[in-house]
Amino acid sequence: MTIPMPAPLNTETTEQASSAQTSEQVANKIPAVARFLPSLTDVAFLMPISFLFLKLSGARSLLGDGDTGWHVRTGEWILNHHQVPHVDMFSFTRPGEAWFAWEWLWDVIFAMLFRAGGLQAVVFASTLVICLTSVALFRLIRRKCNNGLVSIAVTLLATGGCAIHWLARPHLFTLLFFTLTLHLTDRAFTEGRTKLLAWLVPLTLLWANLHAGFFVIFLILACYLGSNLLNAVIDRDAAARRQYLVSTIPWVTTAVLCLAVSFINPYGWQLHQHMLQYITDPYQLKHITEFQSMDFHTPVTVYFEPLMIGSLIAAAWAARQRRFNETLLVLGWMHLALIAQRNLPLFAIACAPLLAEGITALLSEAKESPLSGYIGKAAEWMKTACANTDVTDRFTRVHAISVAGYAFLGLLLFSRLPLNEKFISTYDPKFYPEQALPLLRAAETHHIFAEDEWGDYLIYQLYPTKKVFIDGRSDFYGDDFGEEYIRLLTVQEGWNKTLDRFKIDTIVLSPKFALSQTLKISRDWRLVYDDHTTLVFRRAVPDTSSFASRGEGSGRDREIAKTADGNPTIAKPKT
Repeated sequence: MTIPMPAPLNTETTEQASSAQTSEQVANKIPAVARFLPSLTDVAFLMPISFLFLKLSGARSLLGDGDTGWHVRTGEWILNHHQVPHVDMFSFTRPGEAWFAWEWLWDVIFAMLFRAGGLQAVVFASTLVICLTSVALFRLIRRKCNNGLVSIAVTLLATGGCAIHWLARPHLFTLLFFTLTLHLTDRAFTEGRTKLLAWLVPLTLLWANLHAGFFVIFLILACYLGSNLLNAVIDRDAAARRQYLVSTIPWVTTAVLCLAVSFINPYGWQLHQHMLQYITDPYQLKHITEFQSMDFHTPVTVYFEPLMIGSLIAAAWAARQRRFNETLLVLGWMHLALIAQRNLPLFAIACAPLLAEGITALLSEAKESPLSGYIGKAAEWMKTACANTDVTDRFTRVHAISVAGYAFLGLLLFSRLPLNEKFISTYDPKFYPEQALPLLRAAETHHIFAEDEWGDYLIYQLYPTKKVFIDGRSDFYGDDFGEEYIRLLTVQEGWNKTLDRFKIDTIVLSPKFALSQTLKISRDWRLVYDDHTTLVFRRAVPDTSSFASRGEGSGRDREIAKTADGNPTIAKPKT
């Protein structure tokens, strides 16, 4: 006996079958040259490039986070030593402490790209991952709603939402693999092809070594398991209830196998222990911006408001048809997105297919609307336009326009000619201490204090000759050290003792921090460099012990700090 599955919103109709036949007939008459014309798939592929280089800051958007630098240097270390690291090699504050390069495979791949083509190659490859994610999402949406124009419109909306976390970091693979997982699970569920779930096992193996976000695969599987169990509870037919329960077996088996292969990584079970500690650590939620809720006063709200409102309606619609897997998926990721803004791109991807399906069903019903003849006429016009687009878009294409567009981007990125700064693959000197590097490389510079984001940048620029006080690896430094760092940055009591304990002789900071303002008028430090982006201070007294012992100077600095304007958030927005 088969499970009486609820009918999806885009149930195959005679009209759709006729449309498919028409597409096939048109395809047989298409001249060969027409197969090189752009398609909606090409639009989906080129869409992220347009966002990056027309709306955002291009290559510098992808390099808007210093983490890229220490990831690349980690990969180079692995290539040089032919092993993964187990102790820290970047800081002078925690030398020899246990540290694990959880995303070691990404580090190695992109270090090889870096050696071959510098940061241009890192940006070029990261852009490709984003473009492939966009294409995979568009194909998933179109398969769900069977409407090309609606699919590309919703893909545009979701792409705009994902753009807030487009950074040349390992998490880009989580966005791609998350989309591929939705492809496989949806087909396995709606088409009854549970053998497709076997592909999730090797995907998990690769994912667990590229990025620690692999655990989201279990959240997706849990939604499908929950749907079957919930249907088993509410169904009145005993045979149907048993069948629902039996149908959970492939999903449970897949989850167990995926969990098993996730232990095949250089650190084994410690990877899972680390992830649990990391996502439940209250310090991350309190101090790291991407773990905090999104500010809905920002421009990206234009993408997320329609996604959230539309998804709530579509989730309720799916629940009425007992498609609880989609309801759980959308509402679950909406909840996680509202808690932490780093989850917003995953929510945009998760909700897009159901939202497009709901829009298509609404258009089909609107043509019969009794409210106004105009609504029906507009819906009918839209339906005809979509059908005509699908007829000409679905025949097999050679995606030459995508290849040409991506190749042209590579030409611009690797060109040595003076170009628009959006095509220059460097850290933006407006936000990083590039001009101060010669001073920081000087022989008299030993122990440098900088904020964690600049610590990432200094690892990229100065390692191995100089090491850092702190960087973006907040999980490595721990809560206690992080709190001490914040007290120093915001000039709280005992801040000067931290500088003395670690023998800090050079401080490089943005003028925005309270510590910068305090040091400007401290008798124990002198300003040696100021370009309005970067301030560099050196000790005025060589003997570090004298700084803590001189009560007058220390007390004066603490008093001054009370009126200083500082930012207690230790990481700049990574979205």
